[in-house]
Amino acid sequence: MALLQISEPGMSPEPHQRRLAIGIDLGTTNSLVAAVRSSIAEVIADDHGRELLPSVVRYVDGGKVIVGAAAFAQAAADPANTIMSAKRLMGRGLADARRERLPYAFVEAEGMVRIRTRAGERSPVEVSAEILKVLRERAEEALGGELVGAVITVPAYFDDAQRQATKDAARLAGLDVLRLLNEPTAAAVAYGLDHGAEGIYVVYDLGGGTFDVSILRLSKGVFEVIATGGDSALGGDDFDRHIVEWALREAGMAPAASSHPIDEALASGALVSNDLRAMLVEARRAKEALTHESPATFALQLSDATRVRLPLSSERFEAVTRDLLDRTLTATRRALRDARLRVDEVKGVVLVGGATRMPQVRRAVGELFGREPFTDLDPDKVVALGAALQANLLAGNRSETEDWLLLDVIPLSLGLETMGGLVERIIPRNSTLPIARAQEFTTFRDGQTAIAIHVVQGERELVSDCRSLARFELRGIAPMAAGAARILVTFQVDADGLLSVSACEQSSGVKASVVVKPSYGLSDEEIASMLQSSFTSAEADMKARAHREQQVEADRLVEATYAALAADGDLLSETERTAAEALLIKTKEIRERGDTAAIRHAIEALAAATEDFAARRMDRSIAAALTGRRIDEVDH
Repeated sequence: MALLQISEPGMSPEPHQRRLAIGIDLGTTNSLVAAVRSSIAEVIADDHGRELLPSVVRYVDGGKVIVGAAAFAQAAADPANTIMSAKRLMGRGLADARRERLPYAFVEAEGMVRIRTRAGERSPVEVSAEILKVLRERAEEALGGELVGAVITVPAYFDDAQRQATKDAARLAGLDVLRLLNEPTAAAVAYGLDHGAEGIYVVYDLGGGTFDVSILRLSKGVFEVIATGGDSALGGDDFDRHIVEWALREAGMAPAASSHPIDEALASGALVSNDLRAMLVEARRAKEALTHESPATFALQLSDATRVRLPLSSERFEAVTRDLLDRTLTATRRALRDARLRVDEVKGVVLVGGATRMPQVRRAVGELFGREPFTDLDPDKVVALGAALQANLLAGNRSETEDWLLLDVIPLSLGLETMGGLVERIIPRNSTLPIARAQEFTTFRDGQTAIAIHVVQGERELVSDCRSLARFELRGIAPMAAGAARILVTFQVDADGLLSVSACEQSSGVKASVVVKPSYGLSDEEIASMLQSSFTSAEADMKARAHREQQVEADRLVEATYAALAADGDLLSETERTAAEALLIKTKEIRERGDTAAIRHAIEALAAATEDFAARRMDRSIAAALTGRRIDEVDH
């Protein structure tokens, strides 16, 4: 990885020359900013000594924007204009946002969802920019100078659009992004450097709105991510929601057997949006209280003056949220399988994210790996600290002892569509970033002068089961016989996980390219679902792929045979031509309705029946080429 040097290699700049760079953990629930000062990474507090900035933005009359604790305090009273958990909406569309069941007025818009507030429509990018702006100002005041840039962390499972949305938010906030860094990798940086660790480590990152698990190999300053995984948009917010669902059933506001008590309570009028937000806030308070004592009390007064007061024990809390915890453990085991590792090969487990403070989480992770997880560093701060260390390095402020490299991976395979709607993978998932891969393709038809390139992401064999990322066309290909053109398609993914694709026809040099910037990206739920479906559908996918491949081969042979009949049909007798045309019709019928084996047999039968015709065409072609030429010209 190329690093920006502003001093002699291996030497740190003088203090007055030191370039100021920060690390930011843009979190779902809370955000932090950290910097390296006196060779130590530390979180920067505000004027009141608070290090955590609640990721809450409130829009009030007169165009004023309130960010942080003051905004959070009004969340229940003004839910429509107080935006929480905007990170869960980054790079996501309207359908994704509605599934979150948030108390906002979402706007029908193409691309990323927008929220209607009293200050006008706002996108999650704009909301996040307000949070980043406060963190930037806090850092500039504390550090006493202008920032050269920031390293901002993102969930390992953020796709291209979600990462791009994060960079856009930073630019709106007046920050130059030195790098986007995966949150689990940032945590490993903080722990690895502090402890001089080497070996295999697992980072279990359960934050407010996302869950990631990464497996890293640490060796002589190289941080290599060898596998990454995760689950649906899953985090502390979902634990809060489960508490609310339990409370609605207990309070008789939803049927005891209801599987969607929030939706049913809202639909029946037993619950309004202001009450839902108030219940979510109270659920978070009760959850945090259970970390230190049991039982806690879930208590609040609803807008119709109804009082809800319920005792919540640790045992009850663990029971109503057990399914969420199990989902994180399932994803962790899957990541281990991807890395081809046994539990006993893991040297240590790092816990990241405020939600890992829940005792049942720490206990379950410890039982899975047979060892106590690391808790040396504050799980809320560890990501920001790692980001600060990386930012300091990228700004050129490294010492002779600081010599390390980060190697992240791509979470889902990238490829393109080939004939028959099949996916040709170019970059497989868990490939180390940055990466560039190229592969040659060719034309399907004679005289083809253009080719459409469809970039997709996913683990399935058929395009219809993957996510479309971008389309572009390569035009100006010289007319050639089918299969003669050589088209080199190159995929490049940079260190931030952003993709660009280019295509070049080798003989003519014509080129086309696209930087993949879809209007909105994959949700964590979609990514996890795509991975899960790839595991459960592998056998069916391979059968479907084989079937499509035979259909494509049948199409190719039928089309080539019709072209040959049009050009040299006079070489056949009337009887031979009639037989060939009948066989073509039969092949086409079997191609549409037959199974894979039947199509293969039809292709073989058509190829055998037209073999003599192909030989006659070859003889005619050779004779035409030799007509009027002397023997010495042929030899030459």
